[in-house]
Amino acid sequence: MNQTEVVDLIINTINTIFSNIFSSIDNSIYESLDQMVFINADILSNTYFAKLLGSGGKTGLLLLSDALILGFVVYYVTRFYYSNIVEIPIEKPSQFFFKVLIFLIFVNFSYFVLEQILNICGLVTLAVNEIGSNITGNDISFSQLIIVLNKTLSINSNEFNIFSFDGIIKSFVTLGLVNLLLSYSLRYILLQVLLLLSPFAILSLISNSTVWFFKIWIKSLFSLIVIQVFVSLVIIVIFCINASNKILFVGGVYALVKINSYVRELFGGLSVDVSSNFNTMMLLFRK
Repeated sequence: MNQTEVVDLIINTINTIFSNIFSSIDNSIYESLDQMVFINADILSNTYFAKLLGSGGKTGLLLLSDALILGFVVYYVTRFYYSNIVEIPIEKPSQFFFKVLIFLIFVNFSYFVLEQILNICGLVTLAVNEIGSNITGNDISFSQLIIVLNKTLSINSNEFNIFSFDGIIKSFVTLGLVNLLLSYSLRYILLQVLLLLSPFAILSLISNSTVWFFKIWIKSLFSLIVIQVFVSLVIIVIFCINASNKILFVGGVYALVKINSYVRELFGGLSVDVSSNFNTMMLLFRK
């Protein structure tokens, strides 16, 4: 076997390995990615989630939040008598107890409120996806995105070459989508944590001293939920790209990876960018 044959064998082996890796990723992660990105009220259907949140104020976090109302009442009574001594203005007892009653109702119906919020977001996302599907003729999903990408790059052919321009683009796209999977897994977990904190966030509106917690909570929740609408819009734009312009496909995937940063700049909220969080963690260890 001469040197040329050895080089060809090595190149063919490398191409086969990467082709198998990409095929494995294509067949395994993208349906999961669709489920984690495009969420609706089904996220609340988890049995353990329902038990942890509780119902009717008798179990779970709802029971704890109802108990905390007593702490707010004690805090208000203490401030009320102290304000009479030092003559500091404070809201009237009728106003305070009216707020307690209203927010107590919202706390105990927080599961229903969250369900409606997620249903509305799911319907908006579904409407955007339907419009995009009618325009592009493609299902607005990551599963369809990878099919279109592979067709554009001729990945399904037996002549896949990792060292070619198409192979390099495929590598960048796959790495970007794997990063996206990790980021939206983190988003899914953070979203469930915020949903579980909803009774306490609503409860914080009772006092002006704790209302800041609700503002942070609602901003973070909104930014994490609304991301999926922007993801749908970016996927629609990618499907509208001319198939001959392969570089724009890479730009579209990069936009999907960075979309959380763009949403944070618009609305604020939490970061789910795994790569940036990892880089920040490494910088902390270096210090």
